[in-house]
Amino acid sequence: MLRKLATGLVLAASLTSLAACGDTAGQRALSGGAIGAGAGAIIGSVTGMGAGTGALVGGAAGAVTGAATNKHQINLGS
Repeated sequence: MLRKLATGLVLAASLTSLAACGDTAGQRALSGGAIGAGAGAIIGSVTGMGAGTGALVGGAAGAVTGAATNKHQINLGS
């Protein structure tokens, strides 16, 4: 169980690093929400919370994170 949780957290951390891709706040919120929902579904299914609940929580967190950043805070090699 601990190994599954650790794997899920590592995956979520790597996906979170890409959570704010986009030029506008709307694009960053949308991509952050999508990436967060995917990571949340994986973590939710691993932890027993359920994939749907995890996707809702992760999607909301990703969208908020994406909307709160600006394009100068995230530099993906540009």
